[in-house]
Amino acid sequence: MDSRLSARALVELLGLWRTSDPAFAALADGIRLLCLDNRIAPETALPAERELATALGVSRTTVAAAYGSLRGTGHILSRQGSGSVTRPLGRTASNRWFDRGGIDLQQASPPAWPGLPGVIAEAAAGATALVSRSGFDILGHVELRAAIADRYTHNGLRTDPDQIMVTTGAQHALGLIARTLLRRADRVLIETPSYPHAMETFRHAGGRLVGVPVDAAHGWDLDRAAQAFARTRPVLAYLMPEFQNPTGRRMTAAERAAFESAAADAGSALLIDETTADLAIDDLPPLRPLGADDEATIRVGSLGKSVWGGLRIGWIRAGDDLIRRLRAARPAQDLGTPDLEQAIATRVVGLLDEILPQRAALLRAGRDTLTAALARELPEWTVPSVDGGVALWVGLGEPLSAALVIDAAAHGLHLSSGPRFAVEGGQERHLRIPFTAEPRVLEQAVKILAASWGRVTTGSPRGATTAALAEAFV
Repeated sequence: MDSRLSARALVELLGLWRTSDPAFAALADGIRLLCLDNRIAPETALPAERELATALGVSRTTVAAAYGSLRGTGHILSRQGSGSVTRPLGRTASNRWFDRGGIDLQQASPPAWPGLPGVIAEAAAGATALVSRSGFDILGHVELRAAIADRYTHNGLRTDPDQIMVTTGAQHALGLIARTLLRRADRVLIETPSYPHAMETFRHAGGRLVGVPVDAAHGWDLDRAAQAFARTRPVLAYLMPEFQNPTGRRMTAAERAAFESAAADAGSALLIDETTADLAIDDLPPLRPLGADDEATIRVGSLGKSVWGGLRIGWIRAGDDLIRRLRAARPAQDLGTPDLEQAIATRVVGLLDEILPQRAALLRAGRDTLTAALARELPEWTVPSVDGGVALWVGLGEPLSAALVIDAAAHGLHLSSGPRFAVEGGQERHLRIPFTAEPRVLEQAVKILAASWGRVTTGSPRGATTAALAEAFV
């Protein structure tokens, strides 16, 4: 049975969709982009034309024309009496425009650490000991929790293994925290732009997001942050102080102090996402961890970007009371993290001092290649200088991020547009470009981007891209 998307839900996903004229084309592009970003799944029934027109405050003719455009490019199929349903992305033998085997920069994850296969083989050799365990472990292996706790302690944040819960990746950790701590309509303060899946998680748990701007060049808007804390009294403040995703910005000592003070005054718990914290590229002075003196601070980490995205190991560091609450809440969703992956992770955590310099070298090569290629091919763009992380948050100078992503996708390059990272719409003047791929791939990606930018800025992409998109579906 097809899933159905309500008009209200689609309006929320679209955000500030009307960034160009005519309106029907802007609406069609907005829905097209949601399909490309996988925010609307294939075989999803879209709202009826009249219902969506009312929700958007436009004429039914506008929605009908937008749906007609989407039918023309193969994004939707309309049946008499059944409405319009999104179609799976496909490709023909004559093109590769939607071939996910092309250049896919939607995921900002480095390739696996080269030494990982050997560690996996070593862990598998101990399978006899592993299967002697029950296989159900809500908190996680004590050996892994101790290794994670030792690393926190070594980095200046004294931690006991009982303050650690092992999860199936950081996203799982965020979901468990959100379901445990949030009630419907609770406020969650969050950076904008920010990590899209975190936004989705908090919204799914009933949270209402309160955005605080962060900029690649100037950092966090501390005045807006202070006002947001005082006005909304958020239950949680979700922050990425180390190489924020997508801007790559690192919080200064003054910014950390300001957030700590505002959160304490509002009675808000800091939820620190540390998934990029180990991805320093350049030598940087150590800074005191955000929320280090507050027992209510919650930290989430993982091995996804430092080691491999396929190693689904994450963790939560929190106070004893919250760990007990999370332990009680978790069985409703799952009964623990896979044992073999925990055995692999225990060995890997002990090798991080060896692994991280190798990751820094890989990311440095990608960052420097991408920065140089953008300066050469697209000198009018604003390219930030970052000291770590996985991506550049590039300024386009024009509100054309969605149009650019659509055109690039039609020519084999897959990216996520700026609005994908916005809390309340906007960010059409920005584009996230990960530098986690090989340098030669990044060079090729920039050439595709430059050609797409030329088509978008000369106003010619709509007709040409519409024809290309139509051929790209089967």
